Amino acid sequence: MTTHYEIVPEIACTRTGKQYRQGAEALRDINFTVYKGEILSILGPSGCGKSTLLKMIAGLTSVTSGEITVNGMTPVNARELVSFIFQDATLLPWRTVKRNIDLGLELEGATRERRDGKTEEMLALVGLSDVAGRYPRELSGGMKMRVSIARALATRPRILLMDEPFAALDEMTRNRMNDELLRLQKQHGWTIVFVTHSVAEAVFLSSRILVLAPNPGRVLEMVNVELDRSNLAEVRSSDAFEQEVSRVSRILRGAHLA
Repeated sequence: MTTHYEIVPEIACTRTGKQYRQGAEALRDINFTVYKGEILSILGPSGCGKSTLLKMIAGLTSVTSGEITVNGMTPVNARELVSFIFQDATLLPWRTVKRNIDLGLELEGATRERRDGKTEEMLALVGLSDVAGRYPRELSGGMKMRVSIARALATRPRILLMDEPFAALDEMTRNRMNDELLRLQKQHGWTIVFVTHSVAEAVFLSSRILVLAPNPGRVLEMVNVELDRSNLAEVRSSDAFEQEVSRVSRILRGAHLA
């Protein structure tokens, strides 16, 4: 497989651990590097610390041992480079869909013209142009999640941290968003760390997959994905895709036993 990212470290976890005050150990001795322009997915059983690890990279929760660097900085100092998409939509109930999407641009001081143009582009991308004037209370859970995704993409971040962002979407919409994410990532060169419970989604999106084992969360294996994505329309129906999904599924089953 030909890599489509630079072998330049963007995110590095070195002997990283997380222990809570009550003494529970969430993560132990996590070592891996994410390279500039790479999409790396994180898979593992529930409770293995996937979301906690992502929040540590974002600087939203502290590291208690080892270190994490983002573009050579601490996660807190690198926050301007990063957009985080949570499992649940975190929308402001008093702002319309359009105004939620342009929130980050507004905070950046973007002009109204640029905000309107980018917001319209993002509304079209997530298929919500017809509900731009509605409020979050008027949307389904899946629609709220699409607004959250659009808001994160509107600011053109350098690094995207995505915590199961498509889990609430129907399969057709989820597949379309996966396709669009790959297209946009290729266009903008984002570095993406993507947490998911779906092996198929991880295989479709990623150049590598970090598989975690639980109790405490630790690295079981870093899996290289051997997949030709030159024609996205044919990837999911290819034998190579099915073989990779089966291979990664076997490794993931081993995480439950580790």
